Amino acid sequence: MDHGRVRFGAQFVAAQRQRFGSKPPEQRPLAYDIAVGEEYQEWRAWLDAQLALLPDREADRIAGQLWQEDKRFWPSVFELAVGAGLRAAGLDVAYERSWDGLTPDWTVFDIAGKPLCFVEVHTDQPPDATYGLLRSWRGLEERIAQIPCPVVLTLAADPDLSGPIPPPDARTAKRIARDLKNALLRLNPQIRISTCGYTFVVLADRWGRQLPSPRGLRAHFMAPSGGAGVVSAWQLVERVGEKIAKYRELAATYEVPLVVAVGAHRFTGVGLEELDDLLAGRQTITFQFNAGDPFIGEQTVQLDRPRHWRMPPELSGLLWISNQFPFALTARPNPTAQRPMPHALLNP
Repeated sequence: MDHGRVRFGAQFVAAQRQRFGSKPPEQRPLAYDIAVGEEYQEWRAWLDAQLALLPDREADRIAGQLWQEDKRFWPSVFELAVGAGLRAAGLDVAYERSWDGLTPDWTVFDIAGKPLCFVEVHTDQPPDATYGLLRSWRGLEERIAQIPCPVVLTLAADPDLSGPIPPPDARTAKRIARDLKNALLRLNPQIRISTCGYTFVVLADRWGRQLPSPRGLRAHFMAPSGGAGVVSAWQLVERVGEKIAKYRELAATYEVPLVVAVGAHRFTGVGLEELDDLLAGRQTITFQFNAGDPFIGEQTVQLDRPRHWRMPPELSGLLWISNQFPFALTARPNPTAQRPMPHALLNP
């Protein structure tokens, strides 16, 4: 462990800016703003502090994962957040300690140095394709933001499509931005502009007054979110079931509780409320979308048979990980657990 090492300080920020700052947005990691933004300085310091508590080998591996792959960012953050929460609860922990050929993410020890609890971490993530979609839309957003016209643009729905509108490639995005600029800067600017197979609309209020751009004197494009659609925690609890199947025998062998900590990537829209609804068997229908989404999908439900997930007795409970810094943990103990969740985790 290197308690004095600063991985994500000023030199790291400068290196990230040099490596990615001049690249178009679609070629930058989605976590680029977190890597370089001044408003995320406290977040980066927190990451440094958590990594300093791990053995150097594990710390180096996680530090690399954080910024190299979009889909590894949140799982890495959540693993560190669980360790932070366990320590904050006054528990002695070790990261990825091997037991009988298995390596639970966190092992909690008692005062005698014996296992007290095993904690696995799962991150609910959007489909892999979502990351590429978001980068592509971000590239178009940034190009449109260079147009010196204070309007807000969004996409019109395409009646010929039965799903989300695909983003343009970089070459098409350049042409779109050029055509939009020409149309918006005309003496009598258009409010509905079609180009390259896309139709853009200048947004106005109910009195017909154009909405002001949040970018000041430059255009703002409200792109599709890339994650519009049904929000459900069902996929999350299915993965929890897989964790239980993998580690229940280990927990039984050492006669200790098995806890699964779960969190959700912000793009999924899944939150603690959705998880609680599933645990309680409440009938809810949730969609996520923003003003730039012309398509949000559909869902068929059976009103008389709401989905209900019951924790199996081998699971001592769940820990919900907030995806808002500083990533607080919230316990959901299993009332029918074979081995109850440690008391210290009930209010971590």
